Amino acid sequence: MAAINRRNLLAAGAAAAAASLSDVAMGKDKGAARPNILWLVSEDNNPFIGAYGDRLAHTPTIDGLARKGLLYRNVYTTAPVCAPTRFGIITGVHPESAAPAHNMRAGARLPALLTGFPTYLREQGYYCTNNAKTDYNSDLKPDQIWDESSKKAHWRNRPDGAPFFAVFNHETTHESRIFQPLEGRVKPEDIKLPAYLPDTPGIRRDFATYYNRMEQMDAELAVKLAELEAAGLADDTIIFYYSDNGGVLPRSKRYCYDEGHRCAMVIHVPEKWRHLSPAAPGSEIAAPVTFIDLAPTVLSLAGIARPDHMQGSAFLGRFAGKPKSFAFGMRNRMDERYDMVRTVTDGRYRYIRNYSPHRIWGQHGSFQWAAKGYQDWEAAHIAGTLTPEQDAFWGTKPFEEFFDLSEDPDQVRNLIDSDGHRTWIARMRQALDQHMVDVNDNGFIPEGSPLEGYDESRRKGAYPLQGIMALAAVAARGRAGDLPYLASHLADAHEVLRYWAAQGLLIAGENARPYIPHLRDRIEKEDSPQVRVALAEALARLTDDAQPVSLLIELLETHPHARVRLQAINALTYIGEKAKPARDAVRRASESDDEYLIGAGRYLNFILDGSYTPTSPVFDYDAFIKRMQARPNVVG
Repeated sequence: MAAINRRNLLAAGAAAAAASLSDVAMGKDKGAARPNILWLVSEDNNPFIGAYGDRLAHTPTIDGLARKGLLYRNVYTTAPVCAPTRFGIITGVHPESAAPAHNMRAGARLPALLTGFPTYLREQGYYCTNNAKTDYNSDLKPDQIWDESSKKAHWRNRPDGAPFFAVFNHETTHESRIFQPLEGRVKPEDIKLPAYLPDTPGIRRDFATYYNRMEQMDAELAVKLAELEAAGLADDTIIFYYSDNGGVLPRSKRYCYDEGHRCAMVIHVPEKWRHLSPAAPGSEIAAPVTFIDLAPTVLSLAGIARPDHMQGSAFLGRFAGKPKSFAFGMRNRMDERYDMVRTVTDGRYRYIRNYSPHRIWGQHGSFQWAAKGYQDWEAAHIAGTLTPEQDAFWGTKPFEEFFDLSEDPDQVRNLIDSDGHRTWIARMRQALDQHMVDVNDNGFIPEGSPLEGYDESRRKGAYPLQGIMALAAVAARGRAGDLPYLASHLADAHEVLRYWAAQGLLIAGENARPYIPHLRDRIEKEDSPQVRVALAEALARLTDDAQPVSLLIELLETHPHARVRLQAINALTYIGEKAKPARDAVRRASESDDEYLIGAGRYLNFILDGSYTPTSPVFDYDAFIKRMQARPNVVG
């Protein structure tokens, strides 16, 4: 691959900026009462940035912006993947408040209340453009949110004198860009690997490519800043640079460690608008910030108060609030694999709660396994060459994790049982519980249930969240003494309580053997397909009954909801040899038109015929490119 050519990119930016002068008002907007706001957004990257202290990084544009702006030291995405995160950014509402928006690539149906925040700016005369990624994980329509949302969208197209809010999304650092190596300034031998990863050529290659993509992206940002300067608008424009979620190296994107949630954000507030900034140029902000705060912050900069339904708070501008103590994050379905994780951090400590501890961290995902790093890591696991810290990824999870990020930045020493941290652990447990109640966390509702939705889950009596949270915590702890309590809820009147009772017996594994009669009785009577999937997987693991496997095959073949079918094929994946009768159904799933059923089906095909290796061609790159060409504003 060709090395990065920064000079050519800068030259192109200068030319583009000069050409744009005829299309915009020359010089400053005379008498402008409101600032222009420019977002420069990169994809899928942690702060591999010089200004954050990374000595390998070459990011002069971001570093320069930080020297004259604000560097946010502890900024976090709300979900470690793009689509749920972008839902939260555009609405100002946590995605788990409006199921299924908390799942990767879903289609939440939203009430009129949850519009995109640029509509409030447009009502006040702002010209709002997006170039060009949307991926809002819902039925929000970009043409109703933006003045223009396309590859041609640009602030230069605004009416004379109108203030603008413009977004430019840079996909240069996107996950798919490390599938092929990029040679450049950083070489594989330069890399210092984290303790949880083995030292392999593929992992080193992915890290080096990532650094070189970061340098390439930084040069692209310089082009956008040059355009602004050439148009004479730099003194009137507040500039945000941020990355939309954590990185794409192994155990980062999709996972609830710092590598999945921690992002970069630098904001430059020019002198004219310095009164809207909380600190002097060159300052670092240590208080936690999350992307749920972006919408109210932009509105605050424009002099607009936060709408009541927004769940974040402004950290700049007229309506800036007090610094926060905690940043919250989550994970549910990631691509074709189901999980449920909730987490909170204050920047020093991270607390994680795993509601699906029976699923290993390293569930195979077809898209992420296209990266050489994941292939190498799994191959080393199979070969038995990993250290305990490196091999943990391939095992099941504890219910709770707690890490001291200052002492253990790689998060390999779980301190949940540490006497010296009891006070902080208790405080963060309570904060996470309260947050989940405050946002009406829909994550406990199985995907495809009629209870999913912002309005649906808020109807009186529809979703008794605190009782569900209590039962789910009992289920996830997996204690044998709690099994009678769980079994008693198998016939509960509420679908979600029955679901978590069934999940609890599944999580309990062999300890649930005395409750086989309860499972058999309930599977005959259960009418929720999602609960039936959980019951069937538990029974298939504990018995040689043909019925649960037949039920999973039937749901995979015939259920009208694609995500129920996906839940069925996931259950089949985890019952081992007992899934062999499903071979024909699995093959048909792999040939369907649903990208996640395809990935799950192809993987299980390889497993069932005994030919799987970490390099098996589960992911179809050519088909991915065709899908992206068909929907260019949606990338995983």
